[in-house]
Amino acid sequence: MKKIFTLLFSVVGLLMFSQKIESFETILNDKISIRAIELHDNKVWYSGTESKFGFVDLKNNKTQKQIKLSEKKLQFRTLAQNKDAFYAINIESPAIFFRVDKKTLESEIVEIDSAKNAFYDALHFNKDKFYTFSDPEDDLEFKMPTFSEKNGNFNFHLDTSSDFLLYKGEAAFAASNTNISSTKNFIWVATGGTFSRIFRLNLITQDFDIFKTPFIQGESAQGMYSIDFANPNFGVAVGGDYTKQEANVNNIATTNDGGKTWQIQASGKNAGYTTCVKIKPNSKGKEMISVGDQHISYSSDFGKTWKKISDEKGFYVCKWVDGNTVVFAGKDKISLMKLKF
Repeated sequence: MKKIFTLLFSVVGLLMFSQKIESFETILNDKISIRAIELHDNKVWYSGTESKFGFVDLKNNKTQKQIKLSEKKLQFRTLAQNKDAFYAINIESPAIFFRVDKKTLESEIVEIDSAKNAFYDALHFNKDKFYTFSDPEDDLEFKMPTFSEKNGNFNFHLDTSSDFLLYKGEAAFAASNTNISSTKNFIWVATGGTFSRIFRLNLITQDFDIFKTPFIQGESAQGMYSIDFANPNFGVAVGGDYTKQEANVNNIATTNDGGKTWQIQASGKNAGYTTCVKIKPNSKGKEMISVGDQHISYSSDFGKTWKKISDEKGFYVCKWVDGNTVVFAGKDKISLMKLKF
């Protein structure tokens, strides 16, 4: 009987992780570090080090273009888009907000944040507004600047009405431009460091809620690095400890109540430190892919168990192109993976 159950569980495991890599192709090589990507017009768009911004065509990777947004050697770890333009903000002060027109690829500076601690970790677009998050100033006040454009006019808004404070040593990680996630009526922001918490904005009432998590935290490199939500209730968070990349305890969690409570998953049974997680389109959260500096991993049971599907190193961010294709970017490359189910 024991052998029968062992065989049964083995078969179930094979079925659970039935995806295979059909192809894995590098479509861009360059001396660049990329931590933010967007998809538009069948192209993957990126921002990165050395002030570089550009695209590579997903069907014909020989079709590509790259420009420099500044003569200075700025580092970009953010990128977001609306129907007319891309926006990118460099890390470190002064933080310069760039707008890149989608039709002409002409860029312009639309805002500058000269705060001494300015360090923008993520940029996210929802409906008609951009949401971003920067490391706090000495007062530790939680601030989430927003901006929008209408009829060619740029409007920047910094809401100082909230009295929420971050703890000393609590901030966020500009690892993959994915510590902000949203659905139709909610925005979530994940923090890390001495404390790793979820800040949730209700877009209907404009009320904020703050939720504690059981995620690894307490040191500067620990906490949630990336979050993604399939719907207002189900979400996933990944991360760990950047300084101990093999550590895999309390570094993956899921929520079924919109971030109020989190359940640790696969603790001690995953590939370690992870920078980005993305839920597969139309899977309702059942299937998801994640990437860390040392691995690419996959879950097909709502994040409860994970299988490392590639030992490819040097990727920081990923995004689903469709239900079978994922684009990855990181150190000196962009690659395209096709999965077979």
